[in-house]
Amino acid sequence: DAVTIATQSAMTIDVNDDSQVEKVIASCVGTKFMNRYSDLMVRLSLQAVKTVTVEENGRKSIDFKNYAKVEKIPGGEIDDSEVLTGIMFNKDVISGNMRRRIENPRIVLLDSPIEYKKGDSQTNVEITSDTDWGKLLKMEEDFVEKLVADILKFKPDLVVTEKGISDLALHLLQKANVSCIRRLRKTDNNRLARASGATIVNRPEDLKESDVGTGAGLFEVRKIGDEYFSYVVDCKTPRSCSIVLRGGSKDVLNEIERNLLDAMCVARNIILNPRLVPGGGAIEMTVSQHIATKARSIEGVGQFPYAAVGEALEVIPRTLIENCGGSVIRILTQLRAKHANGENTSWGVDGNKGEICDMAVLGVWEPLEVKVQTMKTA
Repeated sequence: DAVTIATQSAMTIDVNDDSQVEKVIASCVGTKFMNRYSDLMVRLSLQAVKTVTVEENGRKSIDFKNYAKVEKIPGGEIDDSEVLTGIMFNKDVISGNMRRRIENPRIVLLDSPIEYKKGDSQTNVEITSDTDWGKLLKMEEDFVEKLVADILKFKPDLVVTEKGISDLALHLLQKANVSCIRRLRKTDNNRLARASGATIVNRPEDLKESDVGTGAGLFEVRKIGDEYFSYVVDCKTPRSCSIVLRGGSKDVLNEIERNLLDAMCVARNIILNPRLVPGGGAIEMTVSQHIATKARSIEGVGQFPYAAVGEALEVIPRTLIENCGGSVIRILTQLRAKHANGENTSWGVDGNKGEICDMAVLGVWEPLEVKVQTMKTA
């Protein structure tokens, strides 16, 4: 019953209208450390969540834990924080002679090493003449050359692998004017694949034209402080992103990250279920009144659970009044009077002034999803 009443009291907002969604996220960030920069935080969180939203068969999936990575770089102003239309990672190209800026790069992603594969078990080789030693080395070189030839067939500009690249392979790739990055994290590689439209390939000989990523507009290595960062940005359809946070110290950056994750959770809940209920204890009071009324219409023992739930829901407005130093009994009675007979459903407690007011006017809204979940859990 409680869930039904809450659902009836909810209002639906237009997810495509950013200003409406931003208001709701702002009421979440408003009480946190980042409230001075709430406009920036709200914009970053909404942009990041919209970037990683993928719709398949009419079902939306928003996985920002894996595909929206927060990169914290100490130094600079908080206002310099941004969401990239692509991703960045803390790696430089292997050799200083390789290109550090490529427009519209063709990207090949591998999770296999580009080097000679040593035998798994113990291998014994008998060498009878001095030429055999040369032959062995030649075999290793041929193997590496074949791997590189398989990759160069597709004319890539950037080769990224999660494993190592041997010196010979590096020399051959550099001769072909291909930039290389090695030992990239698996998670970063997955995000790079989603941003650039490439497919991660296990063996270079299995490469196909469709596996080459052409969705990125720019590959660039930038130096921030003492470290080099690789940017793959200006992607056509970036379904993953990096959020670059700048700030004075590591502690500030960690706090900003926590606030940003909260804001992103709110943004995700709204995009998945764009229905809102008034905050400030208003929805709890409305549900409480309805349930108390229903309790009176039930005869026998059945009415007691209803009455108990109705009373329990009042704990939210009561706690709000206590926290802002108001007179609990007086204000709670005023709020009950307002909600009597199912009227004024959007009236709740203003946490700053300790008075009752209309939440629709104050602009305090909460996602229905969260309220329904708390009621179901209770």
